[in-house]
Amino acid sequence: MKLLISGGCGFIGSALIRYLLANTAHSVVNLDKLTYAANPAALADFNQHPNYCFIKQDIGYPLGQLFFQHQPDAIIHLAAETHVDNSLKQPDLFIKTNINGTANLLQGARYYWQGLDHERKARFRLLQVSTDEVFGDWAGRQLKASETSPYAPSSPYAASKAAADHLARAWQRSFGLPIIISHSSNNYGPWQHAEKLIPRCISQALQGKPLPIYGNGKAIRDWLYVKDHARALVQIIEKGRVGESYNIGANCEKTTLAVVNAICQALEKFAPEYSPNNPQGFAGLIKFIQDRPGHDLRYALNVEKIQTELHWQAQESFNSGIDKTVQWYLNQLNTQ
Repeated sequence: MKLLISGGCGFIGSALIRYLLANTAHSVVNLDKLTYAANPAALADFNQHPNYCFIKQDIGYPLGQLFFQHQPDAIIHLAAETHVDNSLKQPDLFIKTNINGTANLLQGARYYWQGLDHERKARFRLLQVSTDEVFGDWAGRQLKASETSPYAPSSPYAASKAAADHLARAWQRSFGLPIIISHSSNNYGPWQHAEKLIPRCISQALQGKPLPIYGNGKAIRDWLYVKDHARALVQIIEKGRVGESYNIGANCEKTTLAVVNAICQALEKFAPEYSPNNPQGFAGLIKFIQDRPGHDLRYALNVEKIQTELHWQAQESFNSGIDKTVQWYLNQLNTQ
Protein backbone atom coordinates (compact mmCIF):
# COMPACT_ATOMS: atom_id res chain seq x y z
CA MET A 1 0.00 0.00 0.00
CA LYS A 2 1.26 3.49 -0.81
CA LEU A 3 0.44 5.97 1.95
CA LEU A 4 0.54 9.73 1.60
CA ILE A 5 1.15 11.25 5.02
CA SER A 6 0.65 14.97 5.52
CA GLY A 7 2.77 16.49 8.28
CA GLY A 8 5.19 13.58 8.20
CA CYS A 9 8.10 15.59 9.60
CA GLY A 10 6.17 16.44 12.75
CA PHE A 11 6.43 14.54 16.01
CA ILE A 12 3.66 11.99 15.41
CA GLY A 13 4.10 11.93 11.64
CA SER A 14 7.79 11.10 11.82
CA ALA A 15 7.15 8.39 14.42
CA LEU A 16 4.52 6.90 12.12
CA ILE A 17 6.86 6.95 9.12
CA ARG A 18 9.71 5.39 11.09
CA TYR A 19 7.37 2.63 12.22
CA LEU A 20 5.99 2.02 8.71
CA LEU A 21 9.38 1.83 7.00
CA ALA A 22 10.91 -0.33 9.72
CA ASN A 23 8.03 -2.75 10.27
CA THR A 24 5.82 -2.93 7.16
CA ALA A 25 6.07 -3.21 3.39
CA HIS A 26 4.05 -0.02 2.84
CA SER A 27 5.64 2.82 0.89
CA VAL A 28 5.37 6.41 2.12
CA VAL A 29 5.01 9.81 0.47
CA ASN A 30 5.72 12.45 3.12
CA LEU A 31 4.07 15.82 2.46
CA ASP A 32 5.28 18.56 4.82
CA LYS A 33 5.86 22.31 4.50
CA LEU A 34 8.56 22.22 7.23
CA THR A 35 7.28 24.69 9.80
CA TYR A 36 9.24 25.46 12.98
CA ALA A 37 7.82 22.27 14.57
CA ALA A 38 9.02 19.96 11.80
CA ASN A 39 12.20 17.95 12.29
CA PRO A 40 13.56 16.26 9.15
CA ALA A 41 16.40 14.85 11.25
CA ALA A 42 13.88 12.44 12.78
CA LEU A 43 13.72 10.73 9.38
CA ALA A 44 17.34 11.09 8.30
CA ASP A 45 17.95 7.35 8.52
CA PHE A 46 15.30 6.76 5.85
CA ASN A 47 16.19 9.45 3.31
CA GLN A 48 17.58 6.83 0.91
CA HIS A 49 14.95 4.19 1.67
CA PRO A 50 13.42 2.84 -1.57
CA ASN A 51 9.90 3.10 -0.14
CA TYR A 52 10.21 6.72 1.01
CA CYS A 53 9.64 10.00 -0.81
CA PHE A 54 9.60 13.52 0.67
CA ILE A 55 7.76 16.48 -0.85
CA LYS A 56 7.95 19.97 0.61
CA GLN A 57 4.51 21.54 0.18
CA ASP A 58 1.83 23.37 2.14
CA ILE A 59 -1.54 21.61 2.39
CA GLY A 60 -3.10 25.00 1.65
CA TYR A 61 -1.82 24.88 -1.93
CA PRO A 62 -3.49 22.85 -4.72
CA LEU A 63 -2.81 19.14 -4.19
CA GLY A 64 -4.65 17.46 -7.05
CA GLN A 65 -1.65 17.14 -9.36
CA LEU A 66 0.47 15.78 -6.51
CA PHE A 67 -2.12 13.09 -5.72
CA PHE A 68 -2.39 12.05 -9.37
CA GLN A 69 1.40 11.98 -9.73
CA HIS A 70 2.07 9.79 -6.68
CA GLN A 71 -1.10 7.67 -6.75
CA PRO A 72 -1.58 6.97 -3.03
CA ASP A 73 -3.84 4.14 -1.89
CA ALA A 74 -4.63 6.01 1.33
CA ILE A 75 -4.00 9.37 3.00
CA ILE A 76 -3.20 9.89 6.67
CA HIS A 77 -3.77 13.56 7.48
CA LEU A 78 -1.56 14.73 10.34
CA ALA A 79 -0.51 18.19 9.15
CA ALA A 80 -1.67 20.73 11.72
CA GLU A 81 -0.69 23.49 14.10
CA THR A 82 -0.88 21.77 17.49
CA HIS A 83 0.39 23.87 20.39
CA VAL A 84 -2.50 25.18 22.50
CA ASP A 85 -0.50 28.13 23.86
CA ASN A 86 0.25 29.25 20.30
CA SER A 87 -3.42 28.98 19.38
CA LEU A 88 -4.26 31.45 22.14
CA LYS A 89 -1.76 33.92 20.66
CA GLN A 90 -2.35 33.31 16.94
CA PRO A 91 -5.74 31.67 16.37
CA ASP A 92 -5.77 32.85 12.74
CA LEU A 93 -2.82 30.58 11.95
CA PHE A 94 -4.70 27.57 13.33
CA ILE A 95 -7.79 28.45 11.29
CA LYS A 96 -5.68 28.77 8.14
CA THR A 97 -3.84 25.47 8.52
CA ASN A 98 -6.18 23.21 10.47
CA ILE A 99 -9.46 24.26 8.89
CA ASN A 100 -8.74 25.80 5.48
CA GLY A 101 -5.81 23.46 4.85
CA THR A 102 -7.90 20.42 5.72
CA ALA A 103 -10.71 21.57 3.42
CA ASN A 104 -8.21 21.96 0.59
CA LEU A 105 -6.74 18.51 1.20
CA LEU A 106 -10.20 16.94 1.33
CA GLN A 107 -11.21 18.57 -1.94
CA GLY A 108 -8.02 17.43 -3.67
CA ALA A 109 -8.48 13.91 -2.31
CA ARG A 110 -12.10 13.90 -3.46
CA TYR A 111 -11.24 14.62 -7.11
CA TYR A 112 -8.35 12.16 -7.05
CA TRP A 113 -10.51 9.41 -5.50
CA GLN A 114 -13.33 9.98 -8.00
CA GLY A 115 -10.89 9.33 -10.85
CA LEU A 116 -9.66 5.96 -9.57
CA ASP A 117 -10.77 2.70 -11.14
CA HIS A 118 -13.48 0.73 -9.33
CA GLU A 119 -11.15 -1.58 -7.41
CA ARG A 120 -8.76 1.13 -6.18
CA LYS A 121 -11.63 3.45 -5.40
CA ALA A 122 -13.16 0.80 -3.14
CA ARG A 123 -9.87 0.34 -1.26
CA PHE A 124 -9.06 4.04 -0.80
CA ARG A 125 -9.17 5.56 2.71
CA LEU A 126 -8.52 8.98 4.23
CA LEU A 127 -7.68 9.00 7.93
CA GLN A 128 -8.24 12.32 9.67
CA VAL A 129 -6.01 12.29 12.78
CA SER A 130 -7.65 14.32 15.53
CA THR A 131 -7.34 14.88 19.27
CA ASP A 132 -9.12 14.14 22.54
CA GLU A 133 -9.35 17.91 23.05
CA VAL A 134 -12.35 18.15 20.71
CA PHE A 135 -14.45 16.54 23.46
CA GLY A 136 -13.64 19.29 25.95
CA ASP A 137 -13.23 19.12 29.71
CA TRP A 138 -14.20 15.86 31.47
CA ALA A 139 -13.30 17.01 34.99
CA GLY A 140 -15.61 15.77 37.74
CA ARG A 141 -16.99 12.92 35.64
CA GLN A 142 -16.34 9.24 36.21
CA LEU A 143 -16.88 8.45 32.54
CA LYS A 144 -14.50 8.88 29.63
CA ALA A 145 -15.24 10.35 26.20
CA SER A 146 -16.38 7.78 23.66
CA GLU A 147 -16.35 8.10 19.90
CA THR A 148 -19.96 9.31 20.00
CA SER A 149 -19.52 11.93 22.74
CA PRO A 150 -20.54 15.46 21.73
CA TYR A 151 -17.85 17.92 20.77
CA ALA A 152 -17.15 20.74 23.21
CA PRO A 153 -13.77 22.29 22.30
CA SER A 154 -12.34 24.94 24.60
CA SER A 155 -9.22 26.37 22.90
CA PRO A 156 -8.80 27.73 19.38
CA TYR A 157 -6.61 24.68 18.69
CA ALA A 158 -9.31 22.24 19.81
CA ALA A 159 -11.99 24.17 17.90
CA SER A 160 -9.90 24.09 14.72
CA LYS A 161 -9.45 20.32 15.01
CA ALA A 162 -13.17 19.86 15.70
CA ALA A 163 -13.93 21.88 12.58
CA ALA A 164 -11.55 19.71 10.56
CA ASP A 165 -13.34 16.59 11.81
CA HIS A 166 -16.71 18.03 10.81
CA LEU A 167 -15.36 18.89 7.35
CA ALA A 168 -14.08 15.34 6.91
CA ARG A 169 -17.49 13.92 7.84
CA ALA A 170 -19.19 16.39 5.51
CA TRP A 171 -16.98 15.31 2.59
CA GLN A 172 -17.97 11.73 3.28
CA ARG A 173 -21.68 12.47 3.57
CA SER A 174 -21.83 14.87 0.63
CA PHE A 175 -19.34 13.33 -1.80
CA GLY A 176 -18.84 9.76 -0.59
CA LEU A 177 -15.15 10.23 0.21
CA PRO A 178 -14.20 7.24 2.44
CA ILE A 179 -13.25 8.85 5.76
CA ILE A 180 -12.05 7.43 9.09
CA ILE A 181 -11.31 9.66 12.11
CA SER A 182 -9.04 8.97 15.07
CA HIS A 183 -8.76 10.83 18.37
CA SER A 184 -5.62 10.36 20.43
CA SER A 185 -4.63 11.43 23.92
CA ASN A 186 -1.42 13.31 24.83
CA ASN A 187 1.60 11.87 23.03
CA TYR A 188 5.16 11.80 24.29
CA GLY A 189 8.45 10.17 23.32
CA PRO A 190 11.62 10.78 21.30
CA TRP A 191 11.83 13.69 18.84
CA GLN A 192 9.01 15.75 20.40
CA HIS A 193 9.36 19.50 19.89
CA ALA A 194 10.93 21.40 22.78
CA GLU A 195 7.79 23.52 23.33
CA LYS A 196 5.85 20.55 24.73
CA LEU A 197 5.68 19.71 28.44
CA ILE A 198 7.94 16.66 28.71
CA PRO A 199 10.88 17.74 26.49
CA ARG A 200 10.68 21.26 27.93
CA CYS A 201 10.92 19.93 31.48
CA ILE A 202 13.82 17.64 30.60
CA SER A 203 15.73 20.49 28.99
CA GLN A 204 15.00 22.95 31.78
CA ALA A 205 15.93 20.46 34.50
CA LEU A 206 19.27 19.61 32.89
CA GLN A 207 20.07 23.33 32.86
CA GLY A 208 19.01 23.79 36.46
CA LYS A 209 16.18 26.11 35.38
CA PRO A 210 12.64 26.26 36.86
CA LEU A 211 10.07 23.67 35.74
CA PRO A 212 6.92 25.77 35.24
CA ILE A 213 3.55 24.07 35.83
CA TYR A 214 0.25 25.77 35.09
CA GLY A 215 -2.07 26.43 38.05
CA ASN A 216 -1.88 23.81 40.79
CA GLY A 217 -0.62 21.03 38.54
CA LYS A 218 -3.79 18.97 38.93
CA ALA A 219 -4.86 19.02 35.28
CA ILE A 220 -5.21 15.42 34.11
CA ARG A 221 -4.23 13.95 30.76
CA ASP A 222 -4.01 10.42 29.40
CA TRP A 223 -0.40 9.87 28.30
CA LEU A 224 0.33 7.78 25.18
CA TYR A 225 3.80 6.75 24.00
CA VAL A 226 4.13 7.93 20.40
CA LYS A 227 5.17 4.53 18.98
CA ASP A 228 1.95 3.05 20.37
CA HIS A 229 0.05 5.79 18.56
CA ALA A 230 1.87 4.95 15.34
CA ARG A 231 0.90 1.29 15.67
CA ALA A 232 -2.72 2.30 16.20
CA LEU A 233 -2.79 4.47 13.09
CA VAL A 234 -1.46 1.58 11.01
CA GLN A 235 -4.14 -0.73 12.43
CA ILE A 236 -6.83 1.82 11.61
CA ILE A 237 -5.72 2.49 8.03
CA GLU A 238 -5.38 -1.26 7.38
CA LYS A 239 -8.45 -2.58 9.20
CA GLY A 240 -10.63 0.34 10.32
CA ARG A 241 -14.15 0.71 8.99
CA VAL A 242 -15.03 3.63 6.75
CA GLY A 243 -17.27 6.16 8.47
CA GLU A 244 -16.10 5.18 11.95
CA SER A 245 -14.09 7.00 14.60
CA TYR A 246 -11.53 5.36 16.89
CA ASN A 247 -10.20 6.68 20.18
CA ILE A 248 -6.51 6.00 20.87
CA GLY A 249 -5.31 6.19 24.46
CA ALA A 250 -3.25 4.32 27.02
CA ASN A 251 -5.66 4.35 29.99
CA CYS A 252 -2.88 6.25 31.74
CA GLU A 253 -4.35 9.33 33.38
CA LYS A 254 -1.78 11.44 35.20
CA THR A 255 -1.79 14.94 36.65
CA THR A 256 0.72 17.38 35.23
CA LEU A 257 2.47 17.42 38.59
CA ALA A 258 2.76 13.61 38.59
CA VAL A 259 4.26 13.70 35.08
CA VAL A 260 6.85 16.30 36.03
CA ASN A 261 7.74 14.38 39.20
CA ALA A 262 8.19 11.22 37.10
CA ILE A 263 10.57 13.12 34.82
CA CYS A 264 12.52 14.32 37.86
CA GLN A 265 12.78 10.78 39.22
CA ALA A 266 14.01 9.46 35.87
CA LEU A 267 16.60 12.22 35.69
CA GLU A 268 17.79 11.42 39.20
CA LYS A 269 18.27 7.82 38.01
CA PHE A 270 19.90 8.45 34.62
CA ALA A 271 21.58 11.85 35.05
CA PRO A 272 22.40 12.35 38.74
CA GLU A 273 25.41 14.48 37.79
CA TYR A 274 22.98 17.19 36.64
CA SER A 275 20.92 17.15 39.85
CA PRO A 276 20.67 20.55 41.58
CA ASN A 277 22.37 20.93 44.92
CA ASN A 278 19.24 20.95 47.08
CA PRO A 279 17.46 18.32 49.21
CA GLN A 280 14.66 17.82 46.67
CA GLY A 281 16.96 17.36 43.70
CA PHE A 282 15.30 18.02 40.32
CA ALA A 283 11.85 18.23 41.97
CA GLY A 284 13.07 21.33 43.79
CA LEU A 285 12.97 23.15 40.44
CA ILE A 286 9.17 22.84 40.14
CA LYS A 287 7.46 26.22 40.02
CA PHE A 288 3.71 26.84 39.78
CA ILE A 289 2.70 29.64 37.44
CA GLN A 290 -0.51 31.40 36.45
CA ASP A 291 -2.91 29.01 34.76
CA ARG A 292 -3.53 29.01 31.03
CA PRO A 293 -6.77 30.79 29.96
CA GLY A 294 -9.65 28.33 29.62
CA HIS A 295 -7.45 25.45 30.75
CA ASP A 296 -9.36 22.15 30.65
CA LEU A 297 -8.81 20.10 33.79
CA ARG A 298 -9.23 16.59 32.39
CA TYR A 299 -9.18 14.75 29.10
CA ALA A 300 -10.00 11.05 29.12
CA LEU A 301 -10.79 8.61 26.32
CA ASN A 302 -12.71 5.35 26.32
CA VAL A 303 -10.61 3.06 24.08
CA GLU A 304 -12.71 -0.11 24.22
CA LYS A 305 -13.69 0.18 20.55
CA ILE A 306 -10.18 0.05 19.08
CA GLN A 307 -9.19 -2.67 21.55
CA THR A 308 -12.20 -4.82 20.68
CA GLU A 309 -12.54 -4.21 16.94
CA LEU A 310 -8.91 -3.76 15.88
CA HIS A 311 -7.17 -5.68 18.69
CA TRP A 312 -4.88 -2.78 19.50
CA GLN A 313 -3.73 -1.68 22.92
CA ALA A 314 -0.86 0.39 24.25
CA GLN A 315 2.26 -1.66 24.93
CA GLU A 316 4.39 0.93 26.72
CA SER A 317 3.76 1.67 30.38
CA PHE A 318 4.11 5.25 31.53
CA ASN A 319 7.18 4.52 33.64
CA SER A 320 8.97 2.62 30.88
CA GLY A 321 7.97 5.26 28.34
CA ILE A 322 9.29 8.11 30.48
CA ASP A 323 12.53 6.22 31.09
CA LYS A 324 13.00 5.66 27.33
CA THR A 325 12.17 9.29 26.59
CA VAL A 326 14.57 10.72 29.17
CA GLN A 327 17.33 8.36 28.04
CA TRP A 328 16.79 9.39 24.41
CA TYR A 329 17.11 13.10 25.24
CA LEU A 330 20.22 12.40 27.29
CA ASN A 331 21.74 10.49 24.35
CA GLN A 332 20.95 13.43 22.09
CA LEU A 333 22.69 15.75 24.52
CA ASN A 334 25.75 13.52 24.66
CA THR A 335 26.06 13.30 20.87
CA GLN A 336 25.89 17.05 20.24
